[in-house]
Amino acid sequence: MIKKIVDKKSLDFLKDYLNTAAPTSHEAKGQKKWMDYIKPFVDEMHVDVYGTAYGVINPGQPYKVVIEAHADEISWMVSRITDEGMLSVLRNGGMDQTVAPAKRVTIHGKNGPVTGVFGWPAIHLRGGAEGPKPQVHTLFVDVGCKNKEEVLALGINVGTVLTYRDEMEILNDRFICGRALDNRIGGFMIAQVARLIKEKKVKLPYSLYVVNAVMEEVGLRGAEMIVNTIKPNVAIITDVAHDTTTPLIDTAKHGEHKCGSGPMVAYGPSVHNKFLELIIDTAEKKKIPFQREANSRRTGTDTDAFAFANGGVVSALISIPERYMHTPSEMVHLDDVCHTTELMFETLKNIEADHDFHYLR
Repeated sequence: MIKKIVDKKSLDFLKDYLNTAAPTSHEAKGQKKWMDYIKPFVDEMHVDVYGTAYGVINPGQPYKVVIEAHADEISWMVSRITDEGMLSVLRNGGMDQTVAPAKRVTIHGKNGPVTGVFGWPAIHLRGGAEGPKPQVHTLFVDVGCKNKEEVLALGINVGTVLTYRDEMEILNDRFICGRALDNRIGGFMIAQVARLIKEKKVKLPYSLYVVNAVMEEVGLRGAEMIVNTIKPNVAIITDVAHDTTTPLIDTAKHGEHKCGSGPMVAYGPSVHNKFLELIIDTAEKKKIPFQREANSRRTGTDTDAFAFANGGVVSALISIPERYMHTPSEMVHLDDVCHTTELMFETLKNIEADHDFHYLR
């Protein structure tokens, strides 16, 4: 069954979706692509006031289940325009300043997109390896203008956002590579779950909300809002987590998780232990490979927003291992995409109407 999860049509959607810039708090273009794709698989579509989009399957039931991903990508934001026409920036989400120098960017100005480049002096001029290291306050973007007035005429102002220009590629027929896989790969997978439910004519005894939330990268804000709107009984969150087997990562500190070895099920305070048992039982019965991830205080994902809202929502986190998170060259394995989607799909089939997850019963 998993080989049918990523077919040519869905892969074409994923490429278009990943290549559409949707920076934190400016997710609208990406959300429109996602909504157009998912619309045939759901009974209702909704968008909240800040742009979180969700489809509903079997609406109107008293018991509500959510599968959720976040739609935003990290980016930069213009903080200053110099008299000489250079742009200073600040982070809009968890951007890494060390990968910025010499990268090309798209500046999303009010007059349309503008191409720029993070300027960086030649190695001959900055003292070689011992020279200055990139810091956020020393970064600058060059858009080829001679002064501030020319920059403003392009529709660029303080507060305008920038994204890298890197687009999706498939490496060695097994890895998806590109920017914004954190976490538009999650939006892709929950869309595939909805598609499977539709194609296989699965009748759910509850209302299923397929949620693509905004502003996770700046504090789980979209999830905080939508959980109060939907008031679900159960939530499965999907996000990316670190592949720790590449060079320069200490597995003694960060655990050992590997791309291609299956989805990662999380342990931690915001993960409901009884629900986690159901997910693991499902994986074992369906022979879906999985890995385990330990979180001592918080997951750092939308799970933390869902779990502790509305008096407590039964929540779990199923992540897909990813290499090079928060860079323009994030990588996930196609097998993991399929197995993560399958695990969510099979788990949903095992949730009953008014499922009792209480600890003491």
